Amino acid sequence: MDPDQQPADADAQAPVDAAPDDAPDVAITNIDLSPEGLQAFWTNNSEVILSYAASALGALVFLILAFILAGWSKRVITGTLRRTKVDETVARFLGTVARWAIVIVAIVAALGMFGVETTSFAAVIAAAGLAIALSFQGALGNLAAGIMLLLFRPFKVGDVVTVAGQTGTIEEIELTTTILDTVDNRRFIIPNGDVYSSVIENISHHQERRVDVNVGCAYSADIDKTRETLARAAESIANRLPDRDYQIALTGLGGSSVDWAVRVWVKAEDFWSTKETLTRAVKIELDRAGIGIPFPQMDVHLDGRLERA
Repeated sequence: MDPDQQPADADAQAPVDAAPDDAPDVAITNIDLSPEGLQAFWTNNSEVILSYAASALGALVFLILAFILAGWSKRVITGTLRRTKVDETVARFLGTVARWAIVIVAIVAALGMFGVETTSFAAVIAAAGLAIALSFQGALGNLAAGIMLLLFRPFKVGDVVTVAGQTGTIEEIELTTTILDTVDNRRFIIPNGDVYSSVIENISHHQERRVDVNVGCAYSADIDKTRETLARAAESIANRLPDRDYQIALTGLGGSSVDWAVRVWVKAEDFWSTKETLTRAVKIELDRAGIGIPFPQMDVHLDGRLERA
């Protein structure tokens, strides 16, 4: 044999299907689909296939149980909040939050069953959540304020309130905004953050209200006669509450008048009509008694030198 041909012969004798050491455990290409080939493929890779199948089945069962638990948790939380008289919107919202929290945790845990590094995945979710929270911090603040309004209920739909500089009737309380209609039929949509951070005056909270009419009388009028006159005006109000006495109060000595306050108690729904009726009665009784209602006056004294000039 020619020595020069030995290397070529050696190369020819080397197996052509040799695989590197780092080849995958399961070869998914060039599979012989004949019964004998499939049998050989199963024999060589059955352990790996069964391992992946067991992991997939376990993850599937785990996700199914997690979804069942999430739905059950939502129903339990929502039902419990309803029984404790929490607003329906808040009850549904908190139930949905609990459901999705369980689902997200279950998905991350299922990924871990397949060897996915969940630590870095959780870090990415946390970073994304922080970025979203910073981007929507105003909206999240309004959302938190809306939940507080629904929980503590300083007012309800139909109440007449003064809030964030506006007075009107509450039409709707949403999670991020409060809708208010004014007496002249204007609609204001106010962010809940502004509502919760401002002073809230609930005008219609109580069933009874006091009507005050302030009036100034002339200094020349007799004090006792003026009191009797104003008392007649208060007694003429037919719808005042009989169990609450009216008040005639001398409130001060003004620059141009003696100041009085006439006060009667009525039902809240009769406030504005009684306000007008009482104001009219005060004016009529003072006119009958000949007691004047002076307007602001100013006395001007001229210096003698200006008169000579």
